[in-house]
Amino acid sequence: AAGSAKALSPGAAAMPLVTVEGPPRIEYLVRLLAPRYRVPPRLALAIIDVESKFDPNAVSPKNAKGLMQLIPETATRFGVRDAFDPRQNIQGGLAYLRWLLAYFEGNITLVAAAYNAGEGAVDKHLGVPPFAETQDYVRKVIDRVGPARLPFDASATAPSPQITTLRRLVLARE
Repeated sequence: AAGSAKALSPGAAAMPLVTVEGPPRIEYLVRLLAPRYRVPPRLALAIIDVESKFDPNAVSPKNAKGLMQLIPETATRFGVRDAFDPRQNIQGGLAYLRWLLAYFEGNITLVAAAYNAGEGAVDKHLGVPPFAETQDYVRKVIDRVGPARLPFDASATAPSPQITTLRRLVLARE
């Protein structure tokens, strides 16, 4: 987690955020839909930028699809029938982000790590998993959103069973 520790160093907070600009239609959909899911639009736009560079037809080697790169299991879990439909994809990604924000009590580091590697991996590793891809992903998201805690809808789900330990370990690194 050296990469994540660096991303969350005191000096990192003073760094200007990376500007995220996507096609107007995609930005419009995110700004329209994000409040319904109680997800900050900047977070959703950052995820889209890092995941697909705003390409609604993107497909990863792990079969993640669309703007927010939903794997088939996540698409099914959040009711997405057509992951290549921008509106459905954004809705599914926002629903997952809403859930992750509640599960990790608004901790952007853990939310980003879980969006990339899965919430189970974050729980198992008690923080950002030791995968270079995930550590790089977390850094890129934080570069766009900032390291601050985000508001969350506690009614979306119960916190992680590891939340007490995660709070202690992640806060100690911040």
